[in-house]
Amino acid sequence: MVEDLKQMDLDYVLHTYARDYTHFVKGSGARLFDKSGRDYIDFGSGIAVCSVGHGNERLAKALSEQAYNLIHTSNLYCIEPQVRLAKKLVELSGYDMRVFFANSGAEANEGALKIARKFGEELGKIKRYQIITLDSSFHGRTISTLKATAQNKMHHYFGPYPDGFVYAKNLAEIPHKVSNITCAVLLELVQGEGGITPLDREEILHLEKFLKEKNILFMVDEVQTGIYRSGELFASRKYGINPDVITTAKGLGGGVPIGAVMTTLKDIFVAGDHGSTFGGNFLSTRAGLEVLEILEEEKSSGRLDTKIECFSVKLQNLQKTYPEIFIEEVGLGLMRGLRMRNLDTLENLLKNAKQNQVLILKSGKNTARFLPPLTITLEEIEEGFKRLERAIRDLKL
Repeated sequence: MVEDLKQMDLDYVLHTYARDYTHFVKGSGARLFDKSGRDYIDFGSGIAVCSVGHGNERLAKALSEQAYNLIHTSNLYCIEPQVRLAKKLVELSGYDMRVFFANSGAEANEGALKIARKFGEELGKIKRYQIITLDSSFHGRTISTLKATAQNKMHHYFGPYPDGFVYAKNLAEIPHKVSNITCAVLLELVQGEGGITPLDREEILHLEKFLKEKNILFMVDEVQTGIYRSGELFASRKYGINPDVITTAKGLGGGVPIGAVMTTLKDIFVAGDHGSTFGGNFLSTRAGLEVLEILEEEKSSGRLDTKIECFSVKLQNLQKTYPEIFIEEVGLGLMRGLRMRNLDTLENLLKNAKQNQVLILKSGKNTARFLPPLTITLEEIEEGFKRLERAIRDLKL
């Protein structure tokens, strides 16, 4: 059966992924089960998507109830869960913003880019259209967001790209890249695909002050760091900043596709400037509401902070125990990484971890990435690290 499925995938699905053909059929909490019944501790959660774990009963019930009533009507009509989700995001964030809902992080970032370009339209003056991003960033795979992604390896084949994207090597270089046509800076506070690299808080605060003085938008891509992944609703809050635009996606729907762009420029768009057929429909926004309620409880109860501390300590202990393999522990919240000394060792660790029934990911050139469900239990963390340590010991044999 698995072989038949693999062949069908090879025959009928475009080959855009380096597939692992493990056939998962069920999930519960932070565990996934394959066709043979073997369980795996999931330290990847669908690349930070399954924020409330697998098989979450509350989310499944909310989706089922919504599907029996309405799934979609289009944005030509008022959508109650969309309105309620927008209100909840704004109130929980503490930012005075309005929200547009899309279907993914890339779409949310497209919305941010359009906000920046419209903001740069000043009648009677030169149009400002230039947007600065950071080296090793990742902002999506549409033509515009791919160009916003400051990684040359991502730019093969698909040009010509839109003009107006400038790359800075680091935060200190951004002011030197600003010109009279710069309208915005877009960055991740922790680079998810760039090695789980948190940016320096003091440098971010200094940059925010500089951009405000220059009337340049400060846009923060929280597609991966948002929705409590950092330990707060948005990493922007941990950094003490007030962005003009925030994008988010991944964990907001708990697995249901959804993205959101939030902005203090409440009236930047008028009817017809932007839109989405599926964005913010009944099903996705009802999922978002349930996910936020579940994660609010995790945060307010103190359980989330306890798990973050436990996970970080265990990673630090691995680094101390195996300094010949690991350089350092990095990240924040439940978005963590272990820097490794050798790229081949990283590839072997990913393979060994899978064989020992724990799933981890890769980030950048030399980082093992950990993005467990935010509802993971302490028992699941303990079991996952037991399996991970077996995988590490296998590397040393």
